[in-house]
Amino acid sequence: MADLYSEIRPYRDAEVSAVVDALLSDNEFIDTLMALRGNKAAQWLPGVARLFARRFLRKQLVGVDTVEAFQGLVKPHLDKVVASTSVFSSDGIEQLSADSSYLFISNHRDIVMDSAYANIVLVEQGHRTAQIAIGDNLLQKPWVAHIMRINKSFIVKRNLSGPKQQLAASKELASFMRSAIEENRGSLWIAHREGRAKDGDDRTEAAVLKMLTLSRDKPLESPDDVLGKVNIVPITISYELDPCDVRKAQELAVGDNYQKRQFEDLESIAAGITNEKGRVHLKFGTPLTQETLSVAAAVEAIDKQMVENYRLFQTNIWAHEALGGDNMTQRPEVPTATISHAQFMARFDGLTPLERNLALSAYAKPVFNWLHHLAKS
Repeated sequence: MADLYSEIRPYRDAEVSAVVDALLSDNEFIDTLMALRGNKAAQWLPGVARLFARRFLRKQLVGVDTVEAFQGLVKPHLDKVVASTSVFSSDGIEQLSADSSYLFISNHRDIVMDSAYANIVLVEQGHRTAQIAIGDNLLQKPWVAHIMRINKSFIVKRNLSGPKQQLAASKELASFMRSAIEENRGSLWIAHREGRAKDGDDRTEAAVLKMLTLSRDKPLESPDDVLGKVNIVPITISYELDPCDVRKAQELAVGDNYQKRQFEDLESIAAGITNEKGRVHLKFGTPLTQETLSVAAAVEAIDKQMVENYRLFQTNIWAHEALGGDNMTQRPEVPTATISHAQFMARFDGLTPLERNLALSAYAKPVFNWLHHLAKS
């Protein structure tokens, strides 16, 4: 049987042993792990440090020959990171069946942690982990691609040369995603836009949903039929502290002329994992159950839920006030802050006035969106 999606799908159980061997033989992967663990010996005796690191990892990975076993090995480390960098809460999962597959469409604030938090909830509530969409621009090193695909990531091809290649890749991706849902091979997680919302404004890009309609069976189906069949569930994730807030503001300040450094995305991934996040809340929204659903209607429904389900924090209010936001006749209920006002404002010390304004604007934008939504209601 032809492996239709071999270039983009997650790894299968039969491939895990070979992938583990490839990771253990990759010096850069070993060095990265040692750096994350603060192994000082790696600086002075890298060869010896790698030898001991490999022995330790090989012992940890004995018997790991399935994707589920690999994720089970990773989960305690992920739980430790989450507990040490955030106060995490969630709700909404109770309305979803563990026996069904869903297309989770999420707002996007952090490269890795948005989907990681979602999978934590899914596992704890007896669901299968979701397959996660990741752009090939993030897979610049072989070991990164291995780690992502063994962790149930599927690849979104972005580095393509022309419109024909882009259309073919979009059709392949749409077909893979639809077949995964309809054949109940597990839920999928995708961001509602290409790239993170660095300005704090969660707006669904219609192009993401239009891509899904490319899987339709012409002439029997319309685009509206497709979106009604893939079990869309909006997800909203809210961070009290954005672990990459300063990085994002500096990038926005440069604008369209910003040139990423090589491997800058990997630095952002590491910062997103290890930096303080304060309170984090994830809300599984209400499934879009219409039998037919247009792209415009889906965008409107997703964005509506994202505004309604976004949990505002004191940091959002402080930023709104710092930018001279109007006195609110209605104030949202917010949980107790994990840092003081002075500590929050000190995050932006050393930034230029423009960068500081952009950083504060990203925190304030959810407040403006909430107020706008209230005015329309």
